[in-house]
Amino acid sequence: MTTWTAFPHPEQHPFDATGLRAQWAVLHRGDQEPLPSDPRVLDAWVLYHRGEFQAAALAGDALGVAGAIVANKARLIYADYLEPGEKTRLDLFMDVAKRCEALAAQTPDCANAHYLHGYALGRYSQGVSVAKALAKGMGAKVKTAFETTLALQPEHADAYIALAAFHAEVIDKVGALIGQLTYGAKRETALSLFAEGMARIPQAAIALTEYGKALLMLEGEARMAEAQRLFDAAASVHPMDAMEHLGVARVQAELST
Repeated sequence: MTTWTAFPHPEQHPFDATGLRAQWAVLHRGDQEPLPSDPRVLDAWVLYHRGEFQAAALAGDALGVAGAIVANKARLIYADYLEPGEKTRLDLFMDVAKRCEALAAQTPDCANAHYLHGYALGRYSQGVSVAKALAKGMGAKVKTAFETTLALQPEHADAYIALAAFHAEVIDKVGALIGQLTYGAKRETALSLFAEGMARIPQAAIALTEYGKALLMLEGEARMAEAQRLFDAAASVHPMDAMEHLGVARVQAELST
């Protein structure tokens, strides 16, 4: 296995099992992942929250189904933020999409198996071109994955945000009429879903960023001031773990250009 690019600031998130257990509810407010009862799974999540994504993926893999969520989330976050090679990034997204599709079939009541399936396919679609991915039928799979997540776990804030972003991006890429008729994408639905997600995680950097981008997709210059406010808020978040650290760093870099 090729050595992954390391998270550059591990010293800023020095989690251990005790500390993670104490902060679990806050750290997982977005994805509603249950606190693991198996200490080995918790240890894999410790690695994930520190930013040791490759070690977390390997530790999760070694635990089979019990470690599948942490293993695949580690792969996704690594691919999304740290992998420098475009082909490798896309291969990771597709690999996780396949893994999580199989996991969702094996454990259909696991909300995060569906969520990570949709997340991976969505990021892959953005990488190869959303329009091309929609033409290949990936849009329906992404939408179904997030809708299934919410049916299983109505408090899953990350799924509200992701599904809202899906509606906004489809409308942006194919237009409101085709988006609604072909993919069921609606502006009003996107805004409603964002409201649901932001009510649950109002200070999450990634949620703030996605909402700002969606406002620009849906309404353009008319919402520029509000989008800028959201981006500035995201950039000022004090990150709780390595994943959020990467999200904050990305929006800060985008604002500086």
